[in-house]
Amino acid sequence: QEQLVESGGGLVQPGGSLRLSCAASGFTLDYYSIGWFRQAPGKEREGISCISDSDGSKYYVDSVKGRFTVSINSDKNTVFLEMNSLKPEDTAVYYCARRPRDPNPRLRDSELYDESEFDIWGQGTQVTVSS
Repeated sequence: QEQLVESGGGLVQPGGSLRLSCAASGFTLDYYSIGWFRQAPGKEREGISCISDSDGSKYYVDSVKGRFTVSINSDKNTVFLEMNSLKPEDTAVYYCARRPRDPNPRLRDSELYDESEFDIWGQGTQVTVSS
């Protein structure tokens, strides 16, 4: 069974850090790109980062650029999202999802994170940033 499982969420103070994990099973990440999304209370889910399987290119939306870092450990078949300088507005449920078609730099964010391009989703992990 192909699936993604997120972990690593929790409660952190503003300015703190967390590392989220997205473990894949039933398929290898070597052949798929992975995107990270989040959904804050009362808001629509938004894409925030993506890592390409073909060349390792990394994509970030402006709101997380410079603070979040996406990476992949192929040996562990896991993608990570390192989140630093967290803000209360980062509070959300975070999801990872599989993107079969490789993204490219010409895509607008709305195209890159079009949810119809993602075929498998994790269950989500809660991140709460609060003092």
